[in-house]
Amino acid sequence: MLTRRTLLGVGVAGGAMLATGCADDDPVDEPVDEPVEGEVADVPGSETITYGDDPSQLVQLTRPDSNSRGVVVVVHGGFWKAAYGAELGAPLAADLAARGWTTLNVEYRRVGNGGGVPETLDDVAAAIDVLRSADVDLTRVVTLGHSAGGHLATWAAARTRFDRWSGGVPVTAVISQAGVLDLEAAYDAGLGSGAVEAFVGSPPGPAYDQVDPARQLPLDVPVWCVHGRDDDVVPLSQSADYVSRATAAGAQAELVEVEGDHFVVIDTGSDPWSRIVTILDGLG
Repeated sequence: MLTRRTLLGVGVAGGAMLATGCADDDPVDEPVDEPVEGEVADVPGSETITYGDDPSQLVQLTRPDSNSRGVVVVVHGGFWKAAYGAELGAPLAADLAARGWTTLNVEYRRVGNGGGVPETLDDVAAAIDVLRSADVDLTRVVTLGHSAGGHLATWAAARTRFDRWSGGVPVTAVISQAGVLDLEAAYDAGLGSGAVEAFVGSPPGPAYDQVDPARQLPLDVPVWCVHGRDDDVVPLSQSADYVSRATAAGAQAELVEVEGDHFVVIDTGSDPWSRIVTILDGLG
């Protein structure tokens, strides 16, 4: 069975390839013994910055060797659960830094180690705001997130609308990789074995207004939703329906359907990853 430990043992790219064809095994829901606390894979030339006292309140900042093309904030997934950490985003951040981007690989408190709503959201907001004191150009700040990280990356673009997170570093574009973009629909579908209710702390209701990207349309920045057609962890409809509603509301949003499963979009050796790189190339 493909487990989270297997995924990390072979690397994200290898794990994504192993996951292909394993539709009966859901690594996101595979139980593990303990939460990941502040684990970030080593990336040469990177700097680890803490933004709070909790072991999970940290980011890994990596600067390119050449002039920076902008900042990509990498937000890992794992259904907001403590068992999954920022080591999942490290290969993506390293690949993008090699392509000339400044990258910020974000760790945050998750359900099971002090996270949930609002703590996880507070952490993502604070992590992005680390950029203010990092001596980087904030002209172009792209959030890139996978699965639950896609939710957080998209939410981050709307966060400054709310008093709690006002005044933060603005996000200029979003790339959601198989993101959970409609929390109410995800709750109804039981995604992640009840992960949405565990994260928000309640069934759908008014509390979702400040949390659910589907309730925050239209966004003021472009969103690309890259999603595998064979994804059996987060259904393609999560991205397709979001884009349909976003464009109907006058927002700039695009659905990018790719071949593969839930993990192919974080395999840096895959064609879907090349599609993501191409989107970024179009930005700067």
